[in-house]
Amino acid sequence: MSKSASSRRWLNRQHRDPFVREARDSEYRSRAAFKLQEIDQRDRLFHPGQIVVDLGAAPGSWSQYAERRVGPRGRVIAVDILELEPIKGVDVIHGDFSQTATLNACLEVLSGAQVDLVISDLAPNLSGIRATDQARSLDLAELAYDFSRRTLRPGGDLLLKLFQGAGVDLFRNEIKQHFHKVMVRKPRASRDASREFYVLARSYAV
Repeated sequence: MSKSASSRRWLNRQHRDPFVREARDSEYRSRAAFKLQEIDQRDRLFHPGQIVVDLGAAPGSWSQYAERRVGPRGRVIAVDILELEPIKGVDVIHGDFSQTATLNACLEVLSGAQVDLVISDLAPNLSGIRATDQARSLDLAELAYDFSRRTLRPGGDLLLKLFQGAGVDLFRNEIKQHFHKVMVRKPRASRDASREFYVLARSYAV
């Protein structure tokens, strides 16, 4: 398929997508907000006053949603390698989360405070080589998991994106060792053709 044909197909899909239209009609920066909204409505992730860290935050719709849900007594920290336009009420950290400097910047902003919820929509730049892309996505998920174990309060929660493929079942079993309940979520706003799904790990046990 030519690049122009692929671009046309993407534009047509965007035009037909009800979540894209809904994002345009709302103040959210992307359709991804509705994935988080659906999971929150089902599982009650957010509560006023929470401290939330959003990994892979760009363009910022998850942080927008989280900020509204935690309210003025809460706190949201957004992290991404991409430049992120400021979001009112959100602390933004620009950096590569796989680098120690970015991790240290997150810990510095937290100043020892324990986190109630880590949400991660981290995904690699795709190479088109499925095995390579799967390995990279798992690496990012493991970084988010390690960060959650370092920063979550006892009883805190983790929501992270995974892609169906090699290594996923082993990773989910690892998560189960440190959380009381681990569930899979595939929100309606995730496109049917996408291999993505979300793991919701609840009640962190130190």
